[in-house]
Amino acid sequence: MAHQGHQLKQGKFCCSICLDLLKDPVTIPCGHSYCMSCIKSYFDEEDCKKTYTCPLCRHMSVQRPALVKNTMLANLLEDIKKTGASADDRYAGPGEVACDKTHKSPAFKNHKLVDPTRKLKENVCSRHNEVMKIFCRTDQTCICYLCSMDEHKNHKTVSAEAERAVRQKDLKASLQNKRQKIQMREEEIKVLQREVEAIKESADKAVKDSETIVTELVRVIKEKGSELNQLIKSQQVNEVSRVKGLQKKLEEEISELKQKEAELKELSCTEDHTEFLLNYYSQSELSEADSSYIKMRPLKYFEDGIAAASQARDKLQDILNKEWNKVSLTVRAVDVLLPHEEPKIKEEFLKYSCQITLDSFTAHGMLALSDGDTTVSEKNPSVQYSNPERFTSVHQVLSRESLTGPHYWEVEWSGKGVSIAVAYKDRNRVDNSGFGYNNKSWALECYKKYYKFRHNNVTTDISGPCSSRIGVYVDHRAGTLGFYSVAGTRTPLLQVKTTFTEPLYAGVWVWLGYFGVTSSARFIELR
Repeated sequence: MAHQGHQLKQGKFCCSICLDLLKDPVTIPCGHSYCMSCIKSYFDEEDCKKTYTCPLCRHMSVQRPALVKNTMLANLLEDIKKTGASADDRYAGPGEVACDKTHKSPAFKNHKLVDPTRKLKENVCSRHNEVMKIFCRTDQTCICYLCSMDEHKNHKTVSAEAERAVRQKDLKASLQNKRQKIQMREEEIKVLQREVEAIKESADKAVKDSETIVTELVRVIKEKGSELNQLIKSQQVNEVSRVKGLQKKLEEEISELKQKEAELKELSCTEDHTEFLLNYYSQSELSEADSSYIKMRPLKYFEDGIAAASQARDKLQDILNKEWNKVSLTVRAVDVLLPHEEPKIKEEFLKYSCQITLDSFTAHGMLALSDGDTTVSEKNPSVQYSNPERFTSVHQVLSRESLTGPHYWEVEWSGKGVSIAVAYKDRNRVDNSGFGYNNKSWALECYKKYYKFRHNNVTTDISGPCSSRIGVYVDHRAGTLGFYSVAGTRTPLLQVKTTFTEPLYAGVWVWLGYFGVTSSARFIELR
């Protein structure tokens, strides 16, 4: 009986389908035995395939195998049962295969029953033909109990059910994490949808407000034009009235003079000498000096007024151009939640292009601005002036515009060299140090044959094609700064990733020239 118990433990008398002691054992042509009900159910499912295979050896036949009762095995199993041997430890676990005993015992009413053939191939060890109910944590694989005795001996093993419980917790946490991510992404989509609606509403309102502003501006200009026209007409009436008044006075004087002239002619014809002398001294007009009522000068009527109006127009256009540049930069600085892609082709660079104008209040006293404050160069050193906001130690200048969004501009330089930079305004002016010599400015030093990048007084040599034109791209929010050599194409020289904590300003440091060599830089208007 001990031998029979050992054989029972080894599963020799168990059905490989239901994993219980064989019941009504039958043998199929390949020699393997099964419970009659189990193998019938198995072959019933394979009827649709028109081929039949043994669950263990996979022997195939096109005819449904005949089931032959194994009388010897049936008698042997009957003897084992009479000895009291139990096969309870061979019952199927939850969710695996059907268990006949659970149909009979009230204790197993809640035991989960499933189709005995479900995933049978995957659950059976290919080496030992035993169901894999053990999990090897060392090799992270499912094994049968025989595997745990040889190649997985001394490995860390647990029951598949125990490992499933652990992994189920992990799976639950993973599912919860995925669910939270889904909810987060759905919320982000809602935020983006609201952002689109807000952008549209803001843009529509901005267009209406822009039309109102422009209409108001046109109205003011028209009013001023109308006032100028009325002033001209009024002045015309006044001056014509004055001219006609003087003209009338002159005509009256001419009439009087003609009368006097006639009297004098008559006097000159008097033959009596005494009468002549008496009448002669009565003519007081003869002692009066002639004078003109009109001051002779070049005739300029309303030309000077029109010239003054033209000057006002030019100044207004200049102001509008400068202020409009600020307006454009502000509009382009409108930023939503999405990051901007760094430009790579010309059209993308032009999308972020802006016209930089220089702030004369920050320019060093020996620098001269021209071309609408877009060009900076050296000037006569004998002509200097001071301003509390100026750089006093370094020949550099900052832009008027603050750069709070993605922007791109280009600088064309000549001479000994320049330093093209972005910087925080107040800190650099207070420190009065050169661009790149503190932690508040980033500068590309441009030489004839090479470049250097300087930040926080740390210098890095930069390789790349030398060019007299340099492109600068900065995205304040993304903390991105790039310098490009521009010669037909835009070749990246340097990419900087950082965090900008204050508004940025474009800057340029014009290096002092010697022996007649002067330096200059011009911020180019891109189209």
